[in-house]
Amino acid sequence: MLWLYLLGIVTFLIIVLRRVLRKQKPLHDELYSKKVAIEYVYTGVAWVGEDSKLGSVNPALARALQIDQNSLIGRDWYEIFAVGDRNQVREAYKQMLLMGKASLEVRGLRADGSFALFDVLLVAVHDHKTRLVGHHCLTKDRTREHELEQRVEELSGSAV
Repeated sequence: MLWLYLLGIVTFLIIVLRRVLRKQKPLHDELYSKKVAIEYVYTGVAWVGEDSKLGSVNPALARALQIDQNSLIGRDWYEIFAVGDRNQVREAYKQMLLMGKASLEVRGLRADGSFALFDVLLVAVHDHKTRLVGHHCLTKDRTREHELEQRVEELSGSAV
């Protein structure tokens, strides 16, 4: 008689497990598709946890900073910006905490010590209890456009 109860329990657990796995597959597929989208976007994307450490960085941001993607993970997120612009970044962070998002234009600090010009958007992320769990730092590298604008100004100035 005991074996009959055990067989019933095992059957029940198998049914429950199959249902759980069936529900997880669409979630896994959705997560994978979002990760692929972020990996191949031309804009730099970084996930910053509540501890102010970089949790993930996409290849576009690593290329803009001329540094290995994995070496950025775990570092303080302020370190990707020029020292002179960090107060501006902190002020934008405070604004993001109040408003949910903030944007600014700052210089990024590359591995070789040179600078990249970034348009930055900070977007707060909250859990279901509205507690801050981190934020996204979205960057657009405007260095090339800025260099071209300066070159046009130089050529315009020398032509006059």
